[in-house]
Amino acid sequence: MIAVLPKNEAVRLKALQDYKILDTEPEADFDAIARLAAYICGAPIALISLVDRDRQWFKSMVGLSVRETPRDLAFCGHAILQTERLLVVPDALADERFATNPLVTSSPYIRFYAGAPLITPQGLAIGTLCVIDYVPRELNPEQIEALRVLSHQVITELELRRKLTESKQAQEKIHEQAALLDVATDAILVRDLSHCILFWNKGAQRLYGWQAEEAIGENALELLYKDVPSLEVALKTVILLGEWSGELNKVTKSGKEIIVESRWTLMQDEKGQPKSILCVDTDITQKKQLAAQFLRAQRLESIGTLASGIAHDLNNVLAPILISAQLLQQKASDERNQQLLKTVENNAKRGASLIKQVLSFARGVEGKHTILQLRHLITEFKQIIRQTFPKSISVYTDVPADLWTVSGDATQLHQVLMNLCVNARDAMPKGGTLSINAENVLIDENYAAMHLEAKVGSYIAIAVTDTGMGMSGEVVERIFEPFFTTKELGQGTGLGLSTVMGIVKGHGGFVNVCSEVGSTKFKVYLPAVGVKENQPSPQVELVRGNGELILVVDDEVAIREITKISLETHNYKVLTASDGIEAIALYVQHRHQISTVLVDLIMPSMDGFTTIRTLQKLNPQVKVIAMSGLASNTQVTPSLGSGVKTLLSKPFTTGELLKAIDELLKAKSIAGNW
Repeated sequence: MIAVLPKNEAVRLKALQDYKILDTEPEADFDAIARLAAYICGAPIALISLVDRDRQWFKSMVGLSVRETPRDLAFCGHAILQTERLLVVPDALADERFATNPLVTSSPYIRFYAGAPLITPQGLAIGTLCVIDYVPRELNPEQIEALRVLSHQVITELELRRKLTESKQAQEKIHEQAALLDVATDAILVRDLSHCILFWNKGAQRLYGWQAEEAIGENALELLYKDVPSLEVALKTVILLGEWSGELNKVTKSGKEIIVESRWTLMQDEKGQPKSILCVDTDITQKKQLAAQFLRAQRLESIGTLASGIAHDLNNVLAPILISAQLLQQKASDERNQQLLKTVENNAKRGASLIKQVLSFARGVEGKHTILQLRHLITEFKQIIRQTFPKSISVYTDVPADLWTVSGDATQLHQVLMNLCVNARDAMPKGGTLSINAENVLIDENYAAMHLEAKVGSYIAIAVTDTGMGMSGEVVERIFEPFFTTKELGQGTGLGLSTVMGIVKGHGGFVNVCSEVGSTKFKVYLPAVGVKENQPSPQVELVRGNGELILVVDDEVAIREITKISLETHNYKVLTASDGIEAIALYVQHRHQISTVLVDLIMPSMDGFTTIRTLQKLNPQVKVIAMSGLASNTQVTPSLGSGVKTLLSKPFTTGELLKAIDELLKAKSIAGNW
């Protein structure tokens, strides 16, 4: 028996598949409809039959135990051909279409069939609601109408079920998208046109410090800005063009000011009217600081070149004035002219002294260099400070007995210490603590790769630290410029720190500055000389590995590669990753071999904080060392949680790197033995 196919069979089958109902478990609502049909029609068998490509499958069954039959035997295959009315077969043995059908001539011995087609809203018959009996019979008009109404109810249930399924899938998709938004490094938030925050992802929590429940419902302008900015241009642009991007200065929960690259996208309602703004913020504070460091170095170089030329011309102007004043003093007889000429001479000398300081900044004044032990210079200078500085300032020094020597001009280096200490004194008008520390430092490839002015070699580092008012970032940007000063008029020339920079550069060194509220530290690095060949070198004492596998995660290629070379040189195996996503993939693949993970905290795609938390979820016992060029150990480790105790501040030396790894591995080993 060959089943006759509807003309629109392909479309009909597609409509059936879209309901996603085939081969599903029984459902109470459909079973209730089938039982009601059997009851109203007084039939022993009632089915909700769905006609598939090669079978008819029963979603609900009353009086029958099989779940499906071949389509070419199905009465329902005929019923779906007449969508306008029911198919009623009073006596199957008397109907030539079904007289030889095995379902009629053998079990279940069908004699009577009545099927109402299940018609979709698009007019497609996907199956039937049918009743079956073992004896020939008829249905009265009320039963026929009831069967038709119940068939409509089956379609209603199918439509409702599909909408619920689609809604559930939509909700699942929303949850998946929300999870992806939370994994993103960027801060993602949605605010309405009145700046009220509607959405706040975990990236925003990490960047700004506020939890979602704290931020949602708050005014974004009041929450994220120290001084409420004028964003009229940005708002007009995003409403007119649908998007805007630019740099914004924002503030975190802790009060820290950061720079973000912000991208706004206009969200519209179903009528196309502006509804809200999606904001994606990327922290570019470190990139801006590195760019500022580079530009500052270029600016100082340009100023130095200009100052050098001006100083040369001014010296040519002052030389004849000074000589002429001295000659005229020999010829002048009266006291008044002598006094006037002496004034001219003194001011000419003062001008020459200022020019000498400018030249010192520009290219370093050539002086007589001898081998110096700075320990003696610092000890002598400490006595001068104690005799001349206010008693409200406590002075401390810490200089090791084995401090290396430098090649330098004692007078110029004395001036460096004097200028730094005088600035420290002026920063503590109400008293405080002034510390002068010195130490031997070996700068290796790691440190040199992370600092523009550093070179590989032995240095003496002199740190001058005060507990004064500190400096803002804007002031730190300009402190080495000639004639720049924050002091009141008449209290400074603005040449003190520029002279320090010039002298230090003239000695082949460099200066680092770190300042915050309540503290400022100037650290001067000078190349060491006379280090004996047989003197124990920090390189000799470097701890070697035992073939452990280290995963290094940093977006900077130079830092990643120099760290890899340093570790491999000292008997470690190394895997490298350029971001958090790549790191997680490598860790999953090699988790049983990796001993320690070095993670940079500031990276694109997935930052270090997110990477570390993800690694800890994969393995709560993972050994992690965080790396950062911005924060200190005490600032960062609390926010990393109890699983991370070590922070390497960039730039770091190979010794510091190897020591951190060795201490971490030994600590874990000891803990494992208890």
